[in-house]
Amino acid sequence: MGLKATLSRPLAAYIVRQYAHWQHDPIGTQQQVLRELLAQGARTAFGRDHDLGAARTAADLAARVPVRDYEGLKPYFDRVKAGEPDVLWPGKPLYLAKTSGTTSGAKYIPITKESIPNHINGARDALLHYVHRTGQSQFLDGKLMFLSGSPELEMLNGIHVGRLSGIVNHHVPAYLRRNQLPSYATNCLDDWETKLDRIVEETLPAPMALISGIPPWVQMYFDKVVARTGRPVGEAFPNFNLFVYGGVNFEPYRRKLFDTIGRPVNSLELFPASEGFLAFQDEPDNPGLLLLLDAGIFYEFVPAEQFFEPNPPRLTLAEVELDRQYALVLTSNAGLWGYSLGDTVRFVSRYPFRVLVTGRIKHFLSAFGEHVIGEEVEQTLREALIAYPEAEVTEFTVAPLVSADPATPSRHEWLVEFARPPHDAAAFAAALDAGLRRRNSYYEDLRAGHILAPLQLSALPAGAFRRYMKSQGKLGGQNKVPRLSNERTLADGLISE
Repeated sequence: MGLKATLSRPLAAYIVRQYAHWQHDPIGTQQQVLRELLAQGARTAFGRDHDLGAARTAADLAARVPVRDYEGLKPYFDRVKAGEPDVLWPGKPLYLAKTSGTTSGAKYIPITKESIPNHINGARDALLHYVHRTGQSQFLDGKLMFLSGSPELEMLNGIHVGRLSGIVNHHVPAYLRRNQLPSYATNCLDDWETKLDRIVEETLPAPMALISGIPPWVQMYFDKVVARTGRPVGEAFPNFNLFVYGGVNFEPYRRKLFDTIGRPVNSLELFPASEGFLAFQDEPDNPGLLLLLDAGIFYEFVPAEQFFEPNPPRLTLAEVELDRQYALVLTSNAGLWGYSLGDTVRFVSRYPFRVLVTGRIKHFLSAFGEHVIGEEVEQTLREALIAYPEAEVTEFTVAPLVSADPATPSRHEWLVEFARPPHDAAAFAAALDAGLRRRNSYYEDLRAGHILAPLQLSALPAGAFRRYMKSQGKLGGQNKVPRLSNERTLADGLISE
């Protein structure tokens, strides 16, 4: 065992003990975080506009600060981007994390001196918890590969701007940097496919031990490794023993990824976002992600079914229930106040508080009143793949298919790119339909009342999702395919590819 692997074990034990302190009093920890945030927020333009100086409790915050997404807070974000200090947080942020996908174009999320440790320490502590729980630290002596965006940063009004993964790349500890792949020059390449080819060239000769990234983009990398070597990834990289992922539900990708690897490999799930590093899998055999409560983020939870009401309830950690869908709302030392992250979670344990990431609050399908969420379609697909083990899915999405004929019911359309199709596509489609009927009572009622016809399964040609994402400038990096939508922009774009 090398020096890094050896030294990581006492450090891991220390970090786990530190986490135990705040886990003993999670509610009190969150209350203290909120008090500190309000004290800082009172010194800002936002704080003056919302009377944060008089706020002390979560109820005070909710009374003064409405739930708003990026668009709702955009006038303040624009002032920060213009270089004005003391707008959302005292001073100027260190960075603006640039992301895409809003109606007004790119988002610029502040990362402050106080919030950057959350992003760095969250990933570090996830790995150290893994070391402590499993006793496996040998991966730290091998090569570590992170599929990420470019680390090149721009300067805008005195603030560095770049992709979150590129920003974080600048904070990789020095003792790990010499283990890190791909090289800086390769990471700076903008064209995803060129970059991926270069990554394959750099990693194939290396003793890869840890590979990290968003599952669909890692799958593209794995496919190139297999095509280049003619061997499963696990044979091409015999030292590879830990796959770290986040950003999307792993289950739809798990089977194909591990088939491509060709042997068992441990996995570790993270919950990172440009707005903060929120949770990680702290126990290898427990799929729940430990919510980070002492990292400068105060959490509120809006019941998903009430999110779009005029004044939805905003619950604190003390009020949440198990196995209920919540939309996440953040107030943080990045200068986010009542910020709707857009993600939904479901608590699977309390004390400690662990969640599963279940989807996006805006990515639901209710074109006909069915209120289908991402977790339901992902579980339904997983169940169908178990029933039809010959099938493998590369990517999928679900959209409404509205009938132009009043005599013919409308239906859902599942657009699926198969790595290997099922032997009986009609039976597979029927299994999907039956699974969704069991999971969603609204869908069942619409199907039973013949308001909706059985779903339509549309098999897409190989590479359809990749080509569409490339045409939209969203190939690779942190970009993700929406599971559900209430309109057909994505579906029609895929069909036309």
